[in-house]
Amino acid sequence: MTTSRPNRLVALLAGLVLAFSSPAVIAQARLHYPALHDGPVPNGGRTPSRLVIHAALDTPLIAPLLEDFQRLNPDIAIDYRNLSTLAVYRTFLDGRDAERADVVMSSAMPWQYRLANDGYAQPLDSDTARAWPAWARWRHELFAVTFEPVVIVYRREVAERFGAIASHAELVERLEQHAAALHGRVVTYDPAISGAGYSYAIEEARLSPRYWELVAALGRVDAALVGTTREMLEGLAAGRYAIGYNLLGSYARAFVREHPELDVVVPDDYALVTHRLAFVARDARHPHAARRFLDYLLSEHGQRAIGELTPLGTIHPALHGPGSANALRERLGEALRPIDIGPGLLATLDDLKRAALLSRWTREFQRAAAPADTSATPHDARLDETPP
Repeated sequence: MTTSRPNRLVALLAGLVLAFSSPAVIAQARLHYPALHDGPVPNGGRTPSRLVIHAALDTPLIAPLLEDFQRLNPDIAIDYRNLSTLAVYRTFLDGRDAERADVVMSSAMPWQYRLANDGYAQPLDSDTARAWPAWARWRHELFAVTFEPVVIVYRREVAERFGAIASHAELVERLEQHAAALHGRVVTYDPAISGAGYSYAIEEARLSPRYWELVAALGRVDAALVGTTREMLEGLAAGRYAIGYNLLGSYARAFVREHPELDVVVPDDYALVTHRLAFVARDARHPHAARRFLDYLLSEHGQRAIGELTPLGTIHPALHGPGSANALRERLGEALRPIDIGPGLLATLDDLKRAALLSRWTREFQRAAAPADTSATPHDARLDETPP
């Protein structure tokens, strides 16, 4: 899959902005790809069109896909805006935005489902959409385009001193047996400020009878609570944290490739799987271009590009490569628990249910102060005092 030199420069500039900007700037990163008028236009020639995409997906991850899509559709100029998950939702509902999205994509599944359920999505009527697995779509309006397990990441010295962590049960065991050594060295989402963290909490509370035991164990080691996977990964790499819980696997996989001191684990007792959900806006100003892009994301070619050019997992039934739904199912079987795309997602947005879950989460987290770790030696207590 080749890309033009101008497009590579656009992606490079976006990557530099992402690398050296503050989080506030990162959340507003943009990409622009002018239509390629100097190349052949397929299907007998079309009037150049425009496509506006709003998504919660970092620009270095989406850039290769946008380049590949434009290589196949050189008549389409693309404007991409990267926002936080909540900003994607709010910006879409703000009718004053001069650049209202044609395609909306986000991992905040409840908010995406609410928009589709409230009538803001239009159907995609194509052979590709009709063939898409029923579990990975809602009607023919809202489509899961990625398969992303939620994972545990830890520094290698944790395994060397305390044993590897392969499951939630083993994580609880390590936290309880080595509470003093791990005090302040564990990090996870704050469900009160993170949409992803809250979604994972409510799903795990349904799935596992030991979930609240795990929350209490996290509280016992005074786990740090943060808003993003990025914060967790950076803290783990810097040595501030030894264990990270419930990170987004796609980001973790890419990060760990550059940080061999870290291990990423898909838990083998149960593993939540989240998706990027995408839809074509009902009032899209460029509906034809929008439908072509969503059809690309669902096609075997587009899904193969996702699998080969990004760390995002793929769903297409014909694909079996690393990170694909098929490959993960072959390895983990029933332990994989994809979050259902259905009315249950709306329950996570109910104010009373949210308040009740957050109240219990806080209560369990604060239930026990960190006890003395009688099994810890002085060396245990100094676990990784010197960052790499």
